[in-house]
Amino acid sequence: MEPEAATVNLSEATAVGDYLLSSKLGEGSSSTVWRAAHRASGEVVAVKQVHLSRLNRHLRSCLDCELDFLSSVDHPNIIRLLRVLQANGCLYMVLEFCAGGDLASYVRLHGPVGEETARKFMQQLGAALEILHSYHMVHRDLKPQNILLSGSEEDKVLKVADFGLSRTLQPGCTADIVCGSPLYMAPEVLLFQKYDDKVDMWSIGAILFELLNGRPPFCGPTNVQLLRSIKSSKSLPFSHLVLPELHPDCIDICCRLLSVNPVNRLSFEEFYRHRFLRRKRSIT
Repeated sequence: MEPEAATVNLSEATAVGDYLLSSKLGEGSSSTVWRAAHRASGEVVAVKQVHLSRLNRHLRSCLDCELDFLSSVDHPNIIRLLRVLQANGCLYMVLEFCAGGDLASYVRLHGPVGEETARKFMQQLGAALEILHSYHMVHRDLKPQNILLSGSEEDKVLKVADFGLSRTLQPGCTADIVCGSPLYMAPEVLLFQKYDDKVDMWSIGAILFELLNGRPPFCGPTNVQLLRSIKSSKSLPFSHLVLPELHPDCIDICCRLLSVNPVNRLSFEEFYRHRFLRRKRSIT
């Protein structure tokens, strides 16, 4: 069912239509995400407030893409859009609330996760990417902060969120606008080169590496130094404490996702069919 669109009257600073905004969950250059509750039912939601006047033509196109995609998708591993409201030059996206926070906070709290947990998380991200792939969508900002968690501690459900930089990209086509978060950004984007949907696969590889090691694969205070770190590395800098515990399939998928040359990088289909995701949990 498509989310209901409406124009609302902002009667007070903390109210948007039937929702009361309570606390700020995050903020970017053109948007703010609030925790909110429905006035009547008390249902807790997240409300993404987009300041339309701050959007250039590129970001407005991305917003349209985000709305079109989320209004037509209902999948357990993709954040659900409930309503779209508009008031005082802002667009408000009412989204499901994920009480488990984001994957970045999860890794900070738990440290490196075991291989089986990493596999379970990657299987869920693969299911979300399958939907994006079917819509010819490129997210362009996949990172732990944009992956939200719900469910119990023992059975976490991952949900891909924040499609504010996404766009459609037909097979065989490329894009060239630099966007995303450098630590999870493919080298071809950092180099201002044309790119395709394999930029998302690099990001998935960086997320997998961080799950296993507790830190991103490459770092640098500037984009130039980050690129130098990527190019100078002969192999992925796995922690010496982690590496002996990893199955060769796990190492293989991570290395092939983080291939600097996108020609050699796993495509979505290769990622989705990889032995690491298909291998059943070992019984000990």
